[in-house]
Amino acid sequence: MALFLLRRLGLMILTLWILSLIVFFAGQILPSDPGRIILGNLASPSSVQALDHKLGVDRPLLTRYLSWLGGLLHGDFGTSYTYQSAVEPFVRAALINSVKLAVLAFVIVVPLGIIGGVVAALYAGRGADRVISVTGLSLSSVPEFVSGIVVIVIFGIALKVLPVTASAGAGAGAFNQFRHLILPAIPLVFVLFGYIARMARAGTIEALNSDYARTAVLKGLPRRTVIRRHVLRNSLLPTITVIATQTGYLIGGLVVVETLFNYQGLGNLIFKAAQAKDFAMLEAGVLVIGVVYVLATLAADLLLTLLNPRLRIGGTE
Repeated sequence: MALFLLRRLGLMILTLWILSLIVFFAGQILPSDPGRIILGNLASPSSVQALDHKLGVDRPLLTRYLSWLGGLLHGDFGTSYTYQSAVEPFVRAALINSVKLAVLAFVIVVPLGIIGGVVAALYAGRGADRVISVTGLSLSSVPEFVSGIVVIVIFGIALKVLPVTASAGAGAGAFNQFRHLILPAIPLVFVLFGYIARMARAGTIEALNSDYARTAVLKGLPRRTVIRRHVLRNSLLPTITVIATQTGYLIGGLVVVETLFNYQGLGNLIFKAAQAKDFAMLEAGVLVIGVVYVLATLAADLLLTLLNPRLRIGGTE
């Protein structure tokens, strides 16, 4: 298990290093002048050149990368061109907001998706299976901005039961924050329900048709016991992988939802940084999303090895 964990950690570090190369050099090759962005179009060329020298953007590319990477290792994400202050507080606040929304969406959609997929598998080919499968596929195909507008019109404007913005304001209590996050979470639940339900359904059907499930039935075990002890543990393995891959999307890929509901999350922060050509903020935000992805994948791998020891044994050979 220790060797398996070390290999996964090594792969995670390598992935993050490659991501840092891509993020940094992609940001540097884009046409922009930080000094001009900060001082504006009316500033003189000499002032822009002096500011560029102060910021260090006129240094060799490799030197800048090593300096940027060294700062990251010490927790320094650089200075925002737009706000002229450290990037880290903005990224930290946006990440906390995105985590709140992601946790709420996960708490709703993961149990619903798993239960829906298992029920569909138990009644495969029958009415319940068709209803769940068609509903999940239909919801997944609807873009977030469409479902977001629909829930705003219905629950925020027509019924007036929920606020139409996700931001509860500074100092808001936990219940008030939860109330403001319900509407933004609904489009995410719609999108993810179909993916999770389909994987849970496929895994459950495969487990039901396996030799160990048939053997348990032939031994006289009740169907509920077979499902609970033998089927679910193995059928949920592919579902765990899907949930892990969707974590990064929920943390940093919610540009449309966060913009629609005026929520200051990580996706919205990256979108605004790209518009303002604030590459320090943009690079930090994208790198944080990469960290979330690899950590979620690592957690999924560890959970899979706990549920299926054969993966752990195979990973140490």
